[in-house]
Amino acid sequence: MALLAADINDAGITVLSDDSVIYREPGFALLEDDGLTTGNAAYVNARIKPRRIHDHYWSNLSTDALPDQRFRHLSSADLVSRQIEQLWDAARAHGDRLVVAVPSYMQSANLGLFLGICNEIGVPVVALVDAAVAATRREYANATPVHVDMSLHSALLTRMAQPGQAQVDKTAVVEDNGLAALYQSWISTLAETFVQQSRFDPLHTAETEQMLLDRIPRWLSAAAGGGTIGIDVEYRGISHHAEIDSLTLVSAAAPVYQRIVSQLRALCRADETPAIQLTDRAARMPGLADMLKARVGGEVFLLESAATARGLLNRCRDMQRGGDVSLIRKLPWDQSTVELSVEAQDSAGGRPTHILYGNTAYALNGEALSLGSQAVAGERWIDFRDSMPGLSRKHCTLSVENGQCVVRDYSRYGTFLNGHRLDGSAVLQVGDLIRLGTPGFELRLITTEVQDGA
Repeated sequence: MALLAADINDAGITVLSDDSVIYREPGFALLEDDGLTTGNAAYVNARIKPRRIHDHYWSNLSTDALPDQRFRHLSSADLVSRQIEQLWDAARAHGDRLVVAVPSYMQSANLGLFLGICNEIGVPVVALVDAAVAATRREYANATPVHVDMSLHSALLTRMAQPGQAQVDKTAVVEDNGLAALYQSWISTLAETFVQQSRFDPLHTAETEQMLLDRIPRWLSAAAGGGTIGIDVEYRGISHHAEIDSLTLVSAAAPVYQRIVSQLRALCRADETPAIQLTDRAARMPGLADMLKARVGGEVFLLESAATARGLLNRCRDMQRGGDVSLIRKLPWDQSTVELSVEAQDSAGGRPTHILYGNTAYALNGEALSLGSQAVAGERWIDFRDSMPGLSRKHCTLSVENGQCVVRDYSRYGTFLNGHRLDGSAVLQVGDLIRLGTPGFELRLITTEVQDGA
């Protein structure tokens, strides 16, 4: 028979054959006294029976007992096991082998337990492949690809290396920053809009709150075109209508988007052009692609539906079940190269003119500014008078390069940009916060205006 490909991201667990998508359901479980339900059947009760819903069991896969006292005899592994059974029941007629794309929130212990569950159920897993590698099917010439995906509870960022193939370089999991957080923000915003325009509160009943949750994907698709969209909810035979501007939905999502931007900027080095690759799941978030393009720079590439599973299926056809199954973190490309033009890009947040430490602003001009614990004669230097753990003698430098303000890290301990340890270097923007040491010296990037010749 044939090889099947699975993407086990809990935002939408997907199984693909050559012909079609066989299974696509979220990582939701409904625990009731008379049984356990997973996937879509549980999701439709997410707001109706919230105390009986579990949606962290894929990201927290373990054999520890569930916190719910009524179900202490179950663990997250039991919930995963039930969903794998459901998945395999739908898929087994289409193939006899399964290759699996693994999200970066799953660590070695989680993967070992996952394989044990599959073996016990009789699911023939032939390989585990990093999901970002599976989705990256082409080289981005003159650029550094960064893969962006969303799970239920985190944003998943992977910086890729390109040594003749797609390979994981560095990953970042932005916790509590996934679809669940976004949907909650949008539900609150939509409910407030209904109250303001129709005096109807859809959060007053669980049934209408579930309606909001169910209809968000449709409204997000409408919002992708911009402008104002109509939103409707029917309750007890009465239809309630409101209108909301697409930018209002983007604004509600801004705190989540900003955390993604902040982490992504720390992953992207100053000397490289980022090729930001968004899964269709991430691309459906209104305004996210535009914000990444504006704040991170480079180019944004949108992947097709089920791209991760398709990338597996086309590159792993010859894999057979053998001995131990280990995580594959590199695969050859199977699509044509995309070539990006290398151009210096303006910082969307504005290029800083000064860095502020204490009450003193230091100019950022043609001469590099060094930060550290031991000044060097002949160099511009910020004098940190107090000792601080984690501060190197020459910790980092700030300079203007090709019209951009760049920080370069030379320390053993790391330089932190807006709370995230940067990967060697980064482009700075107005408002950024640089931290050195622990608990740290903090310096703010600012701009000043020259007026009347002063």
